[in-house]
Amino acid sequence: METRARPNLLLIGTPGVGKTTLGKELAGRTGLTYINVGELAKEGNLYEGYDEEYSCPILDEDRVVDELEDKMSEGGIIVDYHGCDFFPERWFHIVFVLRTDNSILYNRLENRGYSGKKLQDNIQCEIFQTIYEEAMESYREEIVHQLPSNTPEDLDKNLEQIVQWVEQWMKDNN
Repeated sequence: METRARPNLLLIGTPGVGKTTLGKELAGRTGLTYINVGELAKEGNLYEGYDEEYSCPILDEDRVVDELEDKMSEGGIIVDYHGCDFFPERWFHIVFVLRTDNSILYNRLENRGYSGKKLQDNIQCEIFQTIYEEAMESYREEIVHQLPSNTPEDLDKNLEQIVQWVEQWMKDNN
């Protein structure tokens, strides 16, 4: 059976911007495989310690890369994570940075139980476009796209846009 080339997508953004919702919906519509790096790390215990300040485990980035390498070379993967500077550049055909207005994001994170420094730092991360800049430094500028992620309408529009992009990519590359 001949294998069709399928693109790899990266969805990144501050926690709470809607990556998981978008990623799962996209996988359903495109048949691509959705991978949440946070879940992957939890399942495989891919950690190198614990951050007391943020009360969360510290990701072992090398082990995550090793874990994903084979899947990524096959293609057809949607990766969801809040950072991107440790993924090999060659993995992704397109990178989407989701952005959410601070007031909306604040409420979403508060509802998740974020508080204190963790809440403040994530809001500041969004204000200063930290993740967008990380993406611009890590990947070719032309493959990095920012998408607003404030409302259900934004979600629908983003889904539509990305599904069209995937379909076009499949046409162009098969």
